[in-house]
Amino acid sequence: MTGAPDAAGEADPGRGSSPPGRRRVLGAGASSLRRGGAAARSRLVVAVGGPARTRVVVLMACVLALASADTATVGASAVELRHALGISNTDIGLLVTVTAVVAAVFSLPFGVLADRARRTWILSFALVTWGGAMLWSATASSFGQLLVARLALGAVTAAAGPVVASLSGDWFPAAERGRIYGYILTGELLGAGAGFAVTGDIAALSWQAAFVILALPAFALAWLIFRLPEPVRGGQGALAAEPGLRPRPGKPPPAPAENGSAQRPEPADPQRLAREKGIRPDPELVRRATARMTFRQAVRYVLAVRTNVALIISSACGYYFLAGIQTFGTEFVGGQYHVGQAVANLLLLVVGVGAVGGVLAAGPISDALLHRGHLNARINTAAVAATAAVLLFIPAFITHSAFTALPYVIFAAAALTAQNPPIDAARLDIMPPWLWGRAEGIRTFLRTAAQAVAPVLFGAVADYVFGGGTQGLRWTFVVMLLPLGAAAVFLYGARRLYPVDVATAGAVGGQPAPET
Repeated sequence: MTGAPDAAGEADPGRGSSPPGRRRVLGAGASSLRRGGAAARSRLVVAVGGPARTRVVVLMACVLALASADTATVGASAVELRHALGISNTDIGLLVTVTAVVAAVFSLPFGVLADRARRTWILSFALVTWGGAMLWSATASSFGQLLVARLALGAVTAAAGPVVASLSGDWFPAAERGRIYGYILTGELLGAGAGFAVTGDIAALSWQAAFVILALPAFALAWLIFRLPEPVRGGQGALAAEPGLRPRPGKPPPAPAENGSAQRPEPADPQRLAREKGIRPDPELVRRATARMTFRQAVRYVLAVRTNVALIISSACGYYFLAGIQTFGTEFVGGQYHVGQAVANLLLLVVGVGAVGGVLAAGPISDALLHRGHLNARINTAAVAATAAVLLFIPAFITHSAFTALPYVIFAAAALTAQNPPIDAARLDIMPPWLWGRAEGIRTFLRTAAQAVAPVLFGAVADYVFGGGTQGLRWTFVVMLLPLGAAAVFLYGARRLYPVDVATAGAVGGQPAPET
């Protein structure tokens, strides 16, 4: 019978089915993707140190990815939002800014909660509310309604910074936090890329659909994090790497014992190295430290740790510059290198790959140097990366050739993001565990404030100081290298302060956490 399937089950092409050859090609492609995905998962499990650790790292990375994807989606949906709601570019900027400002304010109370309550439940509750605020954003029919929804969203996204930092410190030993932070912060970059590339394309069809697409993972992520066990505070219940999966970077092989069994030396971490080097803690900070601090006392203590102040300023300068690039990067690339928007977006995607490479490389490098006895390894790694970023961006901003600028920009982006894993790990080194949440809340408050003003200042300097257009953006980026250079200066200054603050955190870190 014509068109009937044969014994092998193949339908006649005239009925709309794919030809057998095409089905075989598609099947082979799907099989290759499955094998590639399985291989990637296996490599990640080996790199992180086992399935339990991998699950934690992936979930924490997904939390940061969701936050950055949401911010990027607003920018990628700008045209559709303007047409649908009758708003201006200023209103689009206001949507991003108010979310950041509210998140900065609410990071302080969430920092207190991270130190006093069950963190996995806090983060899970925040994610459920997060998803609800995204759905609320999708139903907005006016700018006022969307603005209120974004205010609510900013309030709950504030939980991410303090809670993720506190959990990461307790789940992973100090000796390998640089590498682990590299994996977690990769989620932040991948989320921003997904916001531009994926939900941005969806927004071209429907901006409401873009927000709904982001809301759905929030609910699934909330359930998975709710089921995670709460780690013991103080790092006493850190997840150990499974034997044989991955040796710690820079660590010598275990020496054979007299009975023939292998004896693995204690892993190097900053506080142990400080003790071995005989570095004395700051007596004034030791006197002021108590696990039952009021919020005001905690703020004063956090800002009295001089290394922490230097790291906060350095981190804020780096994120300030990065926020300017995220806001005006596509426009600058298109005008400076005379390429279309599609090519400009492609170039930024390639640059994003370099940024991911920097995050993944810096953590292991700093950990390897630490294991070789270099106490200032994390500070030095971040300082060198900050210096390299400034030097590499200069030729990229001067040339008008995309081909010439591309390698400079790729390595500059890698150096810019490479500062973050060692800095984040170093902040945990210099704070007692019972203060991690509040310290991160204060840092997030100041860093987010810098990010919030970056688009406004970049735009104002480009328009009112340098006359606008591509030339205005070009010289604005050059001038804004000054705060990026200041980040390097503060990091070099922190090298002298860091050892004493590490020793102080080790001396006062054994106090019991407050009762929840």
